[in-house]
Amino acid sequence: MALRAGVNALTAIFVVGVLAGLALTPDGRAWLRNPTVMLGDKAAASAPPAAAPAAPPPVAAPAAAPAIVRVTPLNARLAQGPLRIGVFGDSMADGLYAGLYRDLQDQPNVSVTKFSQVSTGLSRYDYVNIEARTQAQLDEQPVDVAVMLFGTNDAQGIDTGGVVHMFGTDGWKAAYGKRIDDLVALLRSRNVAVYWVGLPRMKRDTFDDKMMLINGVVEARMRALGVPYIETVGLTSNGEGGYEAYLPTDGGRRVLMRAGDGIHMSMAGYLRMSAPVAARLKRDAGLDRPAPAAPAAPPAA
Repeated sequence: MALRAGVNALTAIFVVGVLAGLALTPDGRAWLRNPTVMLGDKAAASAPPAAAPAAPPPVAAPAAAPAIVRVTPLNARLAQGPLRIGVFGDSMADGLYAGLYRDLQDQPNVSVTKFSQVSTGLSRYDYVNIEARTQAQLDEQPVDVAVMLFGTNDAQGIDTGGVVHMFGTDGWKAAYGKRIDDLVALLRSRNVAVYWVGLPRMKRDTFDDKMMLINGVVEARMRALGVPYIETVGLTSNGEGGYEAYLPTDGGRRVLMRAGDGIHMSMAGYLRMSAPVAARLKRDAGLDRPAPAAPAAPPAA
């Protein structure tokens, strides 16, 4: 009896400690709102419900064909003054910024600024609310163009006010699409032209499948919103469409394109991703056209 009482006391202390720890962390608080016990790759309710659980309230899906908000074309902006480009996203966008900066550094009337932040994304607004952060960044430093690259941290559930939509579900896709739409709407309300860059091929098949799912949601929203979408899967795949760390350049030389984690790129890889982005920006701004010839001087009297 004494042994059983001791075990029960220790169990009670352990449970109280676990609950206190959960209450002090964002993930713990989310779990307490919707408790689950993970069993392998499946989740089971921690206690049998008294009645059939109500279905989560549906997330309003983004409109299939919303009204497209027009912003000032890049060539018109450049005619008025320097073209200010901002790169927004996560750690992958950090590398894209480095490549884009190098691609455009010879353009005297173009600036490229990094607004990206590692370990951020569109799923975990309880950690960093990207929409609020982007608004604050634009208040402090306005831009004319926003180049977006998110997703490497987004294969997580989305909490839409007490209901967590598990990654990949229809509810998750609707919630993620809405956050994309809201972010684009914010940028366009500031007359910012948006360009969205897709995620590259990934080494691990299970992670690659998740990133390709995110690419599918993003590309569909860009098509509906009329936003240029720059695909990078083909650029970062081998001839068979799979992952390979070394890829051939235009000259045929094989170069290391990926970092050791199989997710991020080497500098050569980021330049490979930024090249089509820089080409599209130059085309839209009229920077790829030769400068008009200076008028000939009148003949001497």
